[in-house]
Amino acid sequence: MDDLIRHPLAYARQLRGWSQSELARQMRDAARRRGLRAGTSRQRVSVWERRVVPDAFSQALLGDVFDVPREQITALGWPHWLPGHEIPVALGAGLAVVVLRKALLMGVDRRTFLALAPAAVGSLALQWATVEPAWAAGATGGRAVDPAFVDRLEESARALTGMPTALRQHAGPLLDGHLETVVGLLERGGHPRALGVRLHTLASALAQTVAWHRFDHERHAAAHRHWHAAVHSAHEAGNTDLGAGALADLAYQSIWLGRPRAAVDCLGHALSRTVSPTARSLLLLRKARAHAMLGEARDCYRALARSEKLLHSTAEPAPGWCAWMSHADLAVDTGRCLIDLGRPRRAHDHITEGVGLLPDTRDKTKAVFLAYEAESLLARGEVQQAADLARRSLGLATRIGASRCVRQIRDLSGTFAAYGSEDGVGLLRHEVLQLFPQDIAMAT
Repeated sequence: MDDLIRHPLAYARQLRGWSQSELARQMRDAARRRGLRAGTSRQRVSVWERRVVPDAFSQALLGDVFDVPREQITALGWPHWLPGHEIPVALGAGLAVVVLRKALLMGVDRRTFLALAPAAVGSLALQWATVEPAWAAGATGGRAVDPAFVDRLEESARALTGMPTALRQHAGPLLDGHLETVVGLLERGGHPRALGVRLHTLASALAQTVAWHRFDHERHAAAHRHWHAAVHSAHEAGNTDLGAGALADLAYQSIWLGRPRAAVDCLGHALSRTVSPTARSLLLLRKARAHAMLGEARDCYRALARSEKLLHSTAEPAPGWCAWMSHADLAVDTGRCLIDLGRPRRAHDHITEGVGLLPDTRDKTKAVFLAYEAESLLARGEVQQAADLARRSLGLATRIGASRCVRQIRDLSGTFAAYGSEDGVGLLRHEVLQLFPQDIAMAT
């Protein structure tokens, strides 16, 4: 598993295969080409990657090294001008297919830096909430697309995206292939508007599923690109609930990466156009979690209450992307909010209830929920039970191949350090260190 790349400078240099020392050498060479001298060292690059802003001269040298125009450096500011730290394509520009193609091209990128700035997530959501969809004018050229072939694509895509989590981990190449086929049909053109809507709807649904596959394997930049593309295609198809689902997933990623304010802003815009009560319930539940992380208890409780009311307010079928939303999710995420708000005893009751209601087909969600339950038990001083649940979560996450869930337990296991003599803690730490041998030196 790759460690999460936490700064765009690290992402930019690793795109080129450079170490910190090599980047420093490149900058010294760039200074000599200007007839100047620079004392850039590996240590200085390391400091910049820990959120210290380089001075103007150093940024100019970095611009030379990464071939970025001075105007772009000045206009965007540090670190947003760096390669990979991109501004999302505007909605309504007829570029949905271009965005999809860019997401597919990122399939070979194993790096794990989140390429869009947090503010860009809110900007995309704001566009989605305010820009009306317009059918692309160039969609009628090229060879005709056979509607029967689209029928088959839709049928097989439903089978792939509906797989249990334990099986879907093996379907990544199939999902990529389906999305590649759909994007190729859109690029070819030759379809009437109704068929184009179906293709964009299918592209959005597939891009969302592929994004989750990337996200579970901690390829955060690629996941972000696919969710971004899913928003564009849903917008092109005029499917507001599907677009809200992609925005909700972007918000969830922001929450997972510790950026709750970006999630709050994104979900606020997404709710403005979401119609389905179940979809609105899910968005509000994620918004509650972001408020809890920010310590905004009143807003959190208000969002939780609205989410619960909406979940039980209708019998109409939920959109496919959120058909799994249930009382189990509401109960566990309520407990997670209570943990964040410093109320672990109340949290445990909610989480235990939700975990008990969760079906076996949702192993990945269960792994995450068991980790929450372990955290709530540890906060109550029930160390052995907490360690046992953390080991169950680790086993599930390992079996389904979700490295982000494995890393969640790795991070949680560090909080057991003060209880090393308690039953079960040593076994938990041993199992974690088998998966992360690089932690052994730190542990000793």
